[in-house]
Amino acid sequence: MSTSIQRARSRLRLWPRLSRWGATDEEVAGPYPGAELVPEGKRSGAMAVTIKATPEQVWPWLVQMGWGRGGWYSWDLLDNAGQRSATEVHPEWQNLAVGDQLRFWAVGRVMDAYRVAVIEPNRFLGLYGYTDLRGRWLDPTQPRPSSYMEALWGFLLNELPEGRTRLVISGYQTFRPRWVERFIASWLLILLSWPMQARMMAVLKRNIERAAPTGATTVPRRAAP
Repeated sequence: MSTSIQRARSRLRLWPRLSRWGATDEEVAGPYPGAELVPEGKRSGAMAVTIKATPEQVWPWLVQMGWGRGGWYSWDLLDNAGQRSATEVHPEWQNLAVGDQLRFWAVGRVMDAYRVAVIEPNRFLGLYGYTDLRGRWLDPTQPRPSSYMEALWGFLLNELPEGRTRLVISGYQTFRPRWVERFIASWLLILLSWPMQARMMAVLKRNIERAAPTGATTVPRRAAP
């Protein structure tokens, strides 16, 4: 058997594992919030990690994500212009609201990333994206064009015994035309998103668990006037 065929078969076996990194069968195939926000959307892969902190301690780290805020906790050179993502909870970045636009840095410029679609404190954060194939935002109130990308990027917190939390990152996505969906969703998207999202989960787990024993993962209370 040629080396090229062996490599191709190895990649085929690897892709499903990457698309469900750390997740259980239930987390991959079970119910997940936000399906109604992406018409005709398909469930994306799921990645999950257990964090030794309560949902109340994890939540502030999610709320402060974004360019010009806490960063994305990933490879900062690629999505945050080399600026280090937050290593502590910042009270000034906790007032996130539905409709807020989050941004990221890429290829030398700041770009719109997602709009906040769902906020269920200490439970679920849903970020919505709807663009043309060049990444330019579209109006979701208008009829769907022939070519577009639409997705919900979700962060679900499930409380576990002993003060732990299961963070499950998943969502829904659709691409048009359909040949783009088959290529991007099945191959390219996994190749691009896996290293960024795996890094995000590792950094979140490390930072939150370091801060949890001191209580520094919760939002500090403001002094009375």
